[in-house]
Amino acid sequence: MVLEELILLYYLRIISLIFILVFLYSSYLFFLKDIKSINLNITIEKNQSSKSIVDSNIANLNTFEKFITKSYLSIHSKYFKKIHYGKFILPEEVNLKVFISTITKPSNFILKITIVEGWSKYQLNELLKYNFKNFKNIEYLDILADTYFLHSYEDFDKFYLKLKKIRDNTKQKYKNHELLKIFTFDKLLIIGSLLEKEGIDDFDKKVIFSVIQNRLQKKMKLQIDATTIFAITDGKYDLERELNLKDLKIQHPYNTYYIKGLPPGPISYVGKKTIELIFENYKSKYLYYFYNNVVKKHIYSETYIDHKRKLSEYRNKK
Repeated sequence: MVLEELILLYYLRIISLIFILVFLYSSYLFFLKDIKSINLNITIEKNQSSKSIVDSNIANLNTFEKFITKSYLSIHSKYFKKIHYGKFILPEEVNLKVFISTITKPSNFILKITIVEGWSKYQLNELLKYNFKNFKNIEYLDILADTYFLHSYEDFDKFYLKLKKIRDNTKQKYKNHELLKIFTFDKLLIIGSLLEKEGIDDFDKKVIFSVIQNRLQKKMKLQIDATTIFAITDGKYDLERELNLKDLKIQHPYNTYYIKGLPPGPISYVGKKTIELIFENYKSKYLYYFYNNVVKKHIYSETYIDHKRKLSEYRNKK
């Protein structure tokens, strides 16, 4: 009996020693040993296994070290913090503690996505194609052009909801504005899309907005070149030529030389900044304008006679 107890004690000591050695080695492995990540920008796929994560991202572990790391990561993920998926940025010097801590928190890789005011759906789709595996067309009325930030693990649906929220919050912000007694928010987005295509700078957009208001009040056709270009191209390409008289007579619902009032929808995405400019509700008496290519700005007039005179002077100087 004594002999059996001595043998048992011996084995317990051996097991304890092994446990202590494994613990000490694991501590060294996790806290002291610098690991070599295959890439400082790593990607964890959804539901990727611990084995795959270690094998595909850490270069300098031996078989035993990989076994310890995979086992720890699996247990840690199951009972403590789950492994997140997405893109992660690792520091240049990293140990396993830092590595595991990084991938068990939300992605620290932030995507910056800028939707440019005045863009067409086709231009936006090229951007979406680059950032998302799956996406859908976004209608001009649904969002506001701006710069957005999101985690790499957020998919298109979450991105779209974020865009919609910004648009809805902006609408809510101005819900009691006097302009909304005249126009719906959607109609202001239509006007905003015209400003994106016509305006040179913020002040120019404000003045053109006043012209559009004045012409609509007087039941005048808007006669905005950008709408005629959209009627021809549907926003799919640049026209790369000047409009001619035949173009202005196109019988199309977006051609404001042909229709009265606003076109049925926007012709581009509208910037959040442009909506803010619209709600400044700048006032003028202007009814006419044209672009002077010599001075690189729009020339405004209150009367048709004055408009014709300025236009004639410009053409004579060309």
